[in-house]
Amino acid sequence: MDERTRIETREEVMFFDTDAGGVVHNLAYLRMIETARTRLGARLGLSLREMAESGLFAVVVRTEIDYRRPGKLGDWVTVVGRLESIERARFWCAFEMRRDSDQTLLVTCRQQLAMVQMPEGKPARLPEVWRSEFAYLVK
Repeated sequence: MDERTRIETREEVMFFDTDAGGVVHNLAYLRMIETARTRLGARLGLSLREMAESGLFAVVVRTEIDYRRPGKLGDWVTVVGRLESIERARFWCAFEMRRDSDQTLLVTCRQQLAMVQMPEGKPARLPEVWRSEFAYLVK
């Protein structure tokens, strides 16, 4: 696997990530996935600064998520994300979240993103370099 298409991040479950019972809230998982996806995007040439300067943004258009086991306050969680497939103007990323202490699978997630030229909000093609460098992911 091309290491540019994969990212691994670690997060500690904090108070603000949990409900009154100390269990991770569903939105907290999405925040952790957002961090991993943003870092993966930078690795792929879509850093926050580059997107802001060019006005070309990767926008989430679909999220599929399965909550398999609960994370809890104080857990360390590893998020592994990867570029799963690419199309002309859209691409899919896949994520797994595991508790570090016992490798329990907490969450699986897939997100579809589309390239959008702002401020017009006009759909745009993926960077041409992706089609050549990641041809094995083209659907």
